[in-house]
Amino acid sequence: MSSGQFQTRQIGNVRLHVCPSTKFKTTMLVAMFQQELSTKYVTQTALLSNVLLRGTEQYPTMLDLKKKQNDLYGAGLFGDVFKRGERQILHFGVDIANEQYLHDASPLLEEAVGLLCEVITKPALEQDIFVKSYVEAEKRNLKQQIEGLVDEKAQYAAQRSIEAMCKNEPYAIFINGRVEDIPAIQADNLYTYYQELLYHCPLDLYCVGDVDIQRVISLFQKYLPSEMFTSERKQLGLSQTAPVSVQQVNTVIEHLPVNQGKLNMGCRTHITVQDSDYPSLLMYNGILGGFPHSKLFMNVREKASLAYYASSRLESHKGVMHIQSGIEIQNFEKAVTIIKEQMEVMRQGQISDQELAQTKATLSNQFREQQDRAYEIVQSHYHSVLSGTNRPLEQILKEIAQVSKEDVQKVAQKIQLDTIYFLRDQGGEADEKN
Repeated sequence: MSSGQFQTRQIGNVRLHVCPSTKFKTTMLVAMFQQELSTKYVTQTALLSNVLLRGTEQYPTMLDLKKKQNDLYGAGLFGDVFKRGERQILHFGVDIANEQYLHDASPLLEEAVGLLCEVITKPALEQDIFVKSYVEAEKRNLKQQIEGLVDEKAQYAAQRSIEAMCKNEPYAIFINGRVEDIPAIQADNLYTYYQELLYHCPLDLYCVGDVDIQRVISLFQKYLPSEMFTSERKQLGLSQTAPVSVQQVNTVIEHLPVNQGKLNMGCRTHITVQDSDYPSLLMYNGILGGFPHSKLFMNVREKASLAYYASSRLESHKGVMHIQSGIEIQNFEKAVTIIKEQMEVMRQGQISDQELAQTKATLSNQFREQQDRAYEIVQSHYHSVLSGTNRPLEQILKEIAQVSKEDVQKVAQKIQLDTIYFLRDQGGEADEKN
């Protein structure tokens, strides 16, 4: 989906996307590096998102960076990794006030572009490699973050469910990497990898705000090394994944000291954002479990009182759907049964006019509201870059409005339950099956 009116310019081997808009009183700048999601790269890429925010050549400590942000009227500086299908995205961004609203004549846009480029191209170094103390500190932090996932039971169950469902697929890899990779990462080999990523992974630059596109182009050309535009970047292609047909449903039970069970059910949708019936899939997910009026919430939580929460979400680049529910441990079989029943009634086309209308309205509002947040506009457009599928806001709203019950039913008949994952206490065995 593409949101906002982006103008894209190819500058050498880098894509720049600018959305000139007077709607916002801030300007958002984002750099997106695309890497294949693999055990070879995942931990190093995750580590880079933190190491590069420790300091730069001009602002060598986190305190120096913070002072610079304050000098720029409280500019926001951020960096992280996220997953889209079988791609790992390393991104950094700066959010600044629109200089036109300031009393003085500060060249704030130029300062912000300069800061973003400094963070991604001029890290703090010692002896021509990353500062060892920074790398070691962030290795410890990353290890704690990965190991700490088990303490966040809902997120842990979601990840374990994905690992069970996509056992031999890159999608199973945890976005923050693997603890076993961390000891081998050192300041020198991480810096070597950083150079490889900087100059050879696909790079998309974004700017959203009340700006002139030519000025933005000139500023990035001024502050990024010329080699960034001329170096050959690897071709990762579109974010496509091979379809997987389910032969039998896999059930996985895991025991941990928990008071509340976490039930996750993974499904293969056989539909991605690139497909023409994607809007119908959005409607299917919305009716099944995407919203408070959905079948899962109303039937599993409200009517049967089996769950503390029950919802579904799509991964539209991968073609999977995740159903999550928090339940009393003894209600495992009942909850699985009633969730399957909701999927079955949708296969049979049992969808009310109210469910259809309410979901269309809620989905449409969701897309419209994205236009009010600059970062979501960026994410939405990048969604289309990765998939090679451009659906402007007006188009997706029109397509959603045209979805019929029969369209949703056709989608329902494609969807296959793949994996049932249940995180429960360390007690009884009665419900376990495999």
